[in-house]
Amino acid sequence: MALQCGIVGLPNVGKSTLFNAITKAGAQAANFPFCTIEPNVGVVPVPDARLQKIADIVGPETIIPTSTEFVDIAGLVEGASKGEGLGNQFLGNIRQTDAILHVVRCFDDPNIIHVSGSVNPTRDMDVINTELMLADLDALEKRFQRLEKTARTTQDKNIKNEFEACRKLKDALSQGKPARTVELSDDEKIQAKLFQLLTMKPVLYVCNVNEEDFTKGGNAWVEEVKKRAKEENNQTTLISAAIEAEIAQLSEEEQKEFLEGLGITERGLDRLIVAAYKLLNLATYFTAGKKEVRAWTIRAGTKAPQAAGVIHTDFEKGFIRAETYHCEDLFRLKSEAAVKEAGLYKSEGKDYVVRDGDVMLFRFNV
Repeated sequence: MALQCGIVGLPNVGKSTLFNAITKAGAQAANFPFCTIEPNVGVVPVPDARLQKIADIVGPETIIPTSTEFVDIAGLVEGASKGEGLGNQFLGNIRQTDAILHVVRCFDDPNIIHVSGSVNPTRDMDVINTELMLADLDALEKRFQRLEKTARTTQDKNIKNEFEACRKLKDALSQGKPARTVELSDDEKIQAKLFQLLTMKPVLYVCNVNEEDFTKGGNAWVEEVKKRAKEENNQTTLISAAIEAEIAQLSEEEQKEFLEGLGITERGLDRLIVAAYKLLNLATYFTAGKKEVRAWTIRAGTKAPQAAGVIHTDFEKGFIRAETYHCEDLFRLKSEAAVKEAGLYKSEGKDYVVRDGDVMLFRFNV
């Protein structure tokens, strides 16, 4: 499963520059609003040092990381929920993503136009969040009107749950509360997923700063964003789109030298992907053999048959058992044979919950 993150924000906050850098896809980036009209999509590998460590021990022919899909969505403006700036089209693009990466401008540069005339992160955050809530509210009010009469007379539990979920969510949005804050029953949650609400999606605020502030770990504007995110029970991460753009042009060795010169140990992109994984409660397991060592993405708490299904549906249908050990045991003992000798190589059944870092071999019969 590829994680799909929609990159949103006001025009000229650095979304396309960031996307361009992390995917090297050549997305157009320019100093005027609505430069991005159709969403750009790029797939990038997820950095995971464990993958190379496993490969160093196993010695495979190929190494295949898991991936993240980034969708660069055009800048939203005030009134987007009513169609301003082609807003309805852009909001529709966001509905297809798993999570929202909300890029917030936390740098000042007189050469880069701000759509509102000045840098004010919390104001910018409010503009985007308000438009997302208004779009959701509009969709729910229409659904509520269709359901209200039917829900009173039907005995269909699904329709009743759909109506109750719609009512609760509509009331919350009317009060300026995003959908993700609403408490729903398990049955109501099932129906609410069908609504594809924008404010139901988890949000990661991406603070875009200049090079100097990135090396310092932020600035006063970043602290404002962190405070607001904490109030919303959301997360933040720090990145410099300008630095990422420079790094994207360098070889792997030159990238290391560049980062060392700045006094930092990892790219902002790497932090961003890790933060996005945590946001969606994802985990990684590995398959390892002489042909390939590969990383696979699953939801945390996934059981062995469903984890096998990520590789191929036949693996899940004909699941017999999973043979597994943890990568940390492999790193410590230096070989799979040593892991077996230590009694750490296990045979697990259908109820086994796959751990982040497990190395798996699935036995199946179709």
